[in-house]
Amino acid sequence: MTFDHILIARVLLTLMTAGWSLGTVIADFNKTHATNPLWTPHARFHVVWQICSYNGFGLLNLALIWWPGPLAIERLYLAALIGVIVYAAFFVALFSMPVYGGGAYDSNGYEPYDAPVPLFARKWDVNITVFCVQLVILAASLVAITR
Repeated sequence: MTFDHILIARVLLTLMTAGWSLGTVIADFNKTHATNPLWTPHARFHVVWQICSYNGFGLLNLALIWWPGPLAIERLYLAALIGVIVYAAFFVALFSMPVYGGGAYDSNGYEPYDAPVPLFARKWDVNITVFCVQLVILAASLVAITR
């Protein structure tokens, strides 16, 4: 049985893209973010802008992944690079929170949950956990592309 490594890469990149594009609609377009009464109207404007932008870039990424034609491998690398940019920006924002007074969650938002296996912390943040899983999917897609 042989596996089509390009198809596997496309499926993995599609899952990765859904994580940062469709996932923002689910995670952020609700009472914890976009309609959170404790957020300033301008902050809510920015999160809706972010959601809409990510969805537009997500559609672009899906076109790069699935559009037939030449340069399929190069387009997959470009789609992966866009994912790297999104996830790198998340981790830059995460690690620089002390500089700008940010927080990984709000008290009236998604709170951390008890870690099933407290390897790194007693509590796990939903966003950080999901994004770490997405990084594994992204890495697996890169392995599939290069095969």
